[in-house]
Amino acid sequence: MHTVAVLAPEQVVSFDLATPVEVFTRTRLPGGAPAYQVRICAERAETDAGPFTLQAPWGLDGLKGADTIVVPGTATPATPLPPTMCEALRTAAADGARIAAICSGALPLASTGLLDGLRATTHWAVAGLLADTYPDVDVDPDVLYVDNGQILTSAGASAGLDLCLHMIRRDYGSAVAADAARMAVMPLEREGGQAQFIVQPCIPTPRGSVLEPVMLWLQDNLGHDLTLADIAARAGTSPRTLIRRFREQTGSTPLQWLHRARVRQAQHLLETTDHTVERIGAQVGFGSPTSFRDRFKRVTGVSPHSYRRSFGRTPV
Repeated sequence: MHTVAVLAPEQVVSFDLATPVEVFTRTRLPGGAPAYQVRICAERAETDAGPFTLQAPWGLDGLKGADTIVVPGTATPATPLPPTMCEALRTAAADGARIAAICSGALPLASTGLLDGLRATTHWAVAGLLADTYPDVDVDPDVLYVDNGQILTSAGASAGLDLCLHMIRRDYGSAVAADAARMAVMPLEREGGQAQFIVQPCIPTPRGSVLEPVMLWLQDNLGHDLTLADIAARAGTSPRTLIRRFREQTGSTPLQWLHRARVRQAQHLLETTDHTVERIGAQVGFGSPTSFRDRFKRVTGVSPHSYRRSFGRTPV
């Protein structure tokens, strides 16, 4: 039987801890036999899990012989794992164990050095922290999970469920994984990546800068057919100077900034109105339904229809 050890560091996020425990303990083989044995392992007899104290039945010796080890996120993701946990994880990896991090668990895992040189993801809110703290890790903040073979990482908490189902499929095939997904009332594969969940409250506008008036004007005129020349004329400058100023102050071009603003407004309309996708695309200034769908998917990772199914109202 495949053994899964779930690590329980101090300040462990209970949702991240419970996800692999629930998914793997409920997974059954075609004949009904359990597919996994699950161990919860901690450094001490009692672990602070925020709203409760966890009494783990296994110490760090429970990592020995485990086929898979799961590292959950913690409430203090910037805090490295204790040396004893780091050493136990490095030893397990050297022995061939598969190691998977859920959500912000990528940061504690990175503190072991096991993510150095690898592509990884984590919750979008701490992706920058992961990249800054561990520059040898190739951080991809847009995907739901990354499978490097032996080392795996996932995005936010629900993406940990995606990752667990992915590992079940690797271990036992699609049929067993599909049964596990049905038990979790979860699709075996979700469309798109993490980008669809990252909603900016507003498009950043550098306050007090020379660009502020034209940016505010753009947000008020998203539905109009605007060219670079139109924007430059409004700003009272040449297109070349406008592009340079936008790059200096926003890191993007005027048209890229405009497209992001339009997609953000489209997200709001998809969430709050019953307007058709075609109507929304026209409302926010896209010249055709095709250009709207293409740009929306490029920014969010999913189609407008898929975004509405996940976050919005169903048209009547």
